[in-house]
Amino acid sequence: MIKNYFKIAFRNLWNNKLFSLIKISSLAIGLSVSFVIGLMVYYDFTFDKFHPDKDYIYRVTTEFVTPEGSFYNPGVSFPLGDALKQNSASLAAVAPFLTTYPLHIKNTVTDKTFKNPDYVIYADKGFFNVFKYRWLAGSKESALESPNQLVLSEKRAKKYFPNTNYTDIIGAHMVYNDTINMQVTGVVANFTERTDIVFEEFISLKTAHQSDMTSAVLSSNWNGTNSASQLFIKTSKNANAKNVQLALNKLAKEHKDPNEAEFGNERKFYMQPLQKMHFDTNYYTFDFDSELASKSVLISLGCVALFLLLLGSINFINLNTAQATQRAKEIGVRKTLGGSKKQLIYQFLGETFLLTTCAAIVSIVLSFWLLNIFSDYIPAGLSSELFAEPTVIIFVVLLLLAVTFLSGFYPAVVLSHFKPIAVLKNQIIATNDKTSLRKYLTVFQFIIAQVFIIATLLVGKQISFLLQKDMGFKTEAIASVRAPWFAMTPEKQQRLLTKIKAIPEVNKVSLAEYPPASFSTSATNTSYFDDTNAPVHTELQLLYGDKNYLDIYGIELLAGRKQNNDSITEYVINQTYMRMLGFKKPEDALGKIIKADGEQNPIVGVMKDFNQRSLKTAIKPLAFVGTGGANSSFKTFHISFANVNGENLPVTTKKLESAWNEVYTDEPFELVFMDNTIKRFYSQERKTALLLNWATGLAIVISCLGLLGLVVYTTERRTKEIGIRKVLGASLLELNVLLSKEFLSLVLIAFIIAAPIAYFGIDYWLQDFAHKTKLSWWIFAVSGVIMLLIAMLIMGVRTYISSTKNPIKSLRTE
Repeated sequence: MIKNYFKIAFRNLWNNKLFSLIKISSLAIGLSVSFVIGLMVYYDFTFDKFHPDKDYIYRVTTEFVTPEGSFYNPGVSFPLGDALKQNSASLAAVAPFLTTYPLHIKNTVTDKTFKNPDYVIYADKGFFNVFKYRWLAGSKESALESPNQLVLSEKRAKKYFPNTNYTDIIGAHMVYNDTINMQVTGVVANFTERTDIVFEEFISLKTAHQSDMTSAVLSSNWNGTNSASQLFIKTSKNANAKNVQLALNKLAKEHKDPNEAEFGNERKFYMQPLQKMHFDTNYYTFDFDSELASKSVLISLGCVALFLLLLGSINFINLNTAQATQRAKEIGVRKTLGGSKKQLIYQFLGETFLLTTCAAIVSIVLSFWLLNIFSDYIPAGLSSELFAEPTVIIFVVLLLLAVTFLSGFYPAVVLSHFKPIAVLKNQIIATNDKTSLRKYLTVFQFIIAQVFIIATLLVGKQISFLLQKDMGFKTEAIASVRAPWFAMTPEKQQRLLTKIKAIPEVNKVSLAEYPPASFSTSATNTSYFDDTNAPVHTELQLLYGDKNYLDIYGIELLAGRKQNNDSITEYVINQTYMRMLGFKKPEDALGKIIKADGEQNPIVGVMKDFNQRSLKTAIKPLAFVGTGGANSSFKTFHISFANVNGENLPVTTKKLESAWNEVYTDEPFELVFMDNTIKRFYSQERKTALLLNWATGLAIVISCLGLLGLVVYTTERRTKEIGIRKVLGASLLELNVLLSKEFLSLVLIAFIIAAPIAYFGIDYWLQDFAHKTKLSWWIFAVSGVIMLLIAMLIMGVRTYISSTKNPIKSLRTE
């Protein structure tokens, strides 16, 4: 019986090649997108699921609540770890650790040096009590008990000691930054599952007292919060996590900073579950090469996949119900010979399953192609190998069954309800219910397609607006290079500065810290007392640089002067801070005193506002803290170029690199252009735009395939009518209007519904931006015209083909 079902199914598919191709293509597109997006969702939602105690592991984080809002830091005060051990019996393990970034490590056995190792931390055995590593050599209990002990991951051990047994590595010495001599006391296996715990080298925490981390590990330093000082905890299995949070609240109150309280600030400690760490955008994970996953983006991706899958299924339903009359006699004969409704439904579902399977095979091939196309926009660890995981296989099978049922059940029920007598007498006509359903589904398809078109145009318009809007400072032909922290000395600083100035293409050079807009900022709490002695407390962003800094970036000075006094700290403030202090004119702020860090800092200038971050955020109060001369503590060289273009830029960059290598022989040269930094601000939005471009294109393709199928069916069903009208003198235009008006009306109805949906959706998305483009009416008009033109083209071509047939032949053969 089943063999017979599939035999008939294959025959029907072969006899209706065009419709079968449309159905398979539509479903294949929807399935391939679903497979790829399903892999992305599965990949991100399975991070750190393999830890045996995953439900009991937390990272303790810090939130600073201020009058300006909340600020988040993944770090905590270093003494918090010891305090938790003493104050909470609900904890099974406490793991304080410090992240560090050595410049180089020397293997004393091979005398080989390794530059810039990443994922290095100071930790103690508590870290291995929280996370269950497999030990390949050494002992968890003693490996990090004493100063100058080092545990390596398997991957790092192979790198530093190739072709060496792990047990033979124990006792070997490694020297960090030419000063810290470490002895290898253990080797642990790397986690093989997806994880955000990516550390490769574990230095005993007691060693931190000998390093640059000394200030971070002072037991009394409760007021310092550094993102380098972090803390993992593991609660007891029978403990209530709320009790640990209460202990954290108590410790935050007992050790609050009186200076912070003066400014109305409050520090809070929170428990961040391990399984939420991968998605928490307030903080970050430890792999800086990868972006945090976004649940909202994954949900949006899931919706895109669902809609495209629905569009493909709608094509199947529409074409199957439209073809119902062609199979009416087959159904009538089967019922007359004893076939039941149940058997007929099984038969049509079998046909659907066969077609869905064909689409699935095509979609898997497309999925591999899509993974390659989007390789720059998907996580590095996501690959086609995930298809082999049992969970993914089950998902694919369930998805195919769901699509089979969704696409095939309604047409199967419709076909199985035909009455044999009426069928055999050719009395079957399309009912209004079936025709109306096809119209509703077609309208739904074009609603989705037009929402995608409008969204694509508006998102593209917003990104163009962000990239072209004046940031308030110069961004073209400016680059910066940051000197290595450990290797920089005043002598080297001046040598490199002199060499850079000697390059003909260099216009100006400034020694400073961060650019005007960057991913890194400095800030301090400030107080200002007006004439009524009313205080104005705020967090003030700080920029540091020499006298050339404002000129290089073209930042306009509205009043006053630049700093020229190296003995005291002088502020050049922005307009936002000026207004916050209560001044309407820049001149009124000059000479006023700002209290910060126990010092009295005069305002000597007011500069024009500029954006310190992306245009998603509002401009914040800012002060430029400069010096009259060079400052040996500034590590970044800001360079403006003259007469540099795409042709001579590589040559100029090579000259800069040569100058760098003469001063910092063993350090990598990394030149960062300001315009590229601005583009990085909007990497997520650009990915969204790319996603929408593809989604829009695929939605249009699927919708148009469905429209083509219905137009082909309509013209074939009305072949005789077309022939008669042509014989009676109907023109091509009249025939086109006759056959197209119904479909065009559906496209117009879809546009009327899609426009407000897209408007409110994009308006909601734009709420995240402090600066945004206008939702121009012409965008909506263009999207409607695009969809109408595409629909008219499809219908016009098909009508032309039908109308050019010999009418005599049409009348004779129908």
